[in-house]
Amino acid sequence: MYLYKSIYEYAEAEYIVEKSRFIAHASPAENTEEAKLFIAGIKEKYKDATHNVPAFICGAGMEHQWASDDGEPQGTSGMPILKLISALELTNIAIVVTRYFGGIKLGTGGVARAYTHAAKLAIERAGICEVREGICLEYSFDYTYLSRIQNMSEEGRFVIEDISYTDVIGAKLSCMSEEVAAVKSLLADITGGKASLNDEQLVLAKYRLQAESGSVLENIKTEIKK
Repeated sequence: MYLYKSIYEYAEAEYIVEKSRFIAHASPAENTEEAKLFIAGIKEKYKDATHNVPAFICGAGMEHQWASDDGEPQGTSGMPILKLISALELTNIAIVVTRYFGGIKLGTGGVARAYTHAAKLAIERAGICEVREGICLEYSFDYTYLSRIQNMSEEGRFVIEDISYTDVIGAKLSCMSEEVAAVKSLLADITGGKASLNDEQLVLAKYRLQAESGSVLENIKTEIKK
């Protein structure tokens, strides 16, 4: 089940204009506390910078939004970054754009464009993804079925998150919630009903999007939701 759009991973991007150096830092943030901790960490790391302009949006409904100009002229930096995030319909994301002033004034319009462009570069580098509700199925089965199950995972219906090797194979398979019944049926068919389902947990899964078409490319790590 689709929940929201966010970014795939942490990323940095640098942009230089009129000798001013802009370093954008973009990070996933599951809640406002994570966002604030990330922002504080960047400010501490770049405490010698002229400005560290932060913005974040959190919540599945994008309900928690905040930005600061950090000493730049009002409305020229934090708010443009926030508007960019909102326009892309991203949430659970925090951005800090660090500026080292180069001695040449950009004007209010130039400042806004520079901060927006730097933030956009970091978002593009981080990658946009869909966050969906999924299920992690923990199975155990005989070694003879492993290669067939691995081959089936390559077709994209489920992802093998982890494999353990003991007297039997232990495997964690993640899939979208709407595919659970089909995956269970598939495992039963492959193993002749001999695969043992030991656990089933709700997870959040990130799926990277292809920039040109917005289509899903791949599943990455999942996190236990409850």
